Amino acid sequence: MYKIFFKDRAIILTDHIDADLGPDFGAIHKLGSEGELKNFLSNFEANENLNEAVIYHHNKHELFRRFRGYFKNLQAAGGVVLNLNKDSFLTIIRRNRPDLPKGKVELNETFEEAAVREVSEECGINPTEILAPLGNTFHTYYIGNQHILKETRWFEMIYRGDKEPTPQKEEDITQVKWLPISEAKQFAQKTYPSIKEIINTSLSI
Repeated sequence: MYKIFFKDRAIILTDHIDADLGPDFGAIHKLGSEGELKNFLSNFEANENLNEAVIYHHNKHELFRRFRGYFKNLQAAGGVVLNLNKDSFLTIIRRNRPDLPKGKVELNETFEEAAVREVSEECGINPTEILAPLGNTFHTYYIGNQHILKETRWFEMIYRGDKEPTPQKEEDITQVKWLPISEAKQFAQKTYPSIKEIINTSLSI
């Protein structure tokens, strides 16, 4: 299954429709022609009353390949960064909304290298250590008239130092702080849906 977020709404791409059909779905599409898929995507975007839609095909990888062909694809990496005691995690405020440190993967850079670099740049701490992969998230947005599909790979990380984090203001980050894991649920309720999923996975809230 692939879950792609359109702001606060989502499209599910699946090859097991019975298992992945959630209670909030408002439309189902069986993959057919390119024109049918394009119309389905356009209708979903236009109808904000649809919180979730499902697209089905027997091969989810082929489905995803065709789906992503309608977007400019970008890759990013980020981290759920724990402190040494593993009782707090690093959060940021970007454009007035709670978020996690992440950013685009540069040319000839691995996802792991990008995650470590982005945490360092956005939060002013270095070095961090990757503990484990956490999975991927996908979300869409527009740059002008260009529709972007961004894949972000997430990693559980740890910071063993004691430097106070500082925000990278040129990236519209106004605050960086350690948040107790006991407050992760409140954080998840205020952040983006894709970030909420990673928080749920990594911190088991």
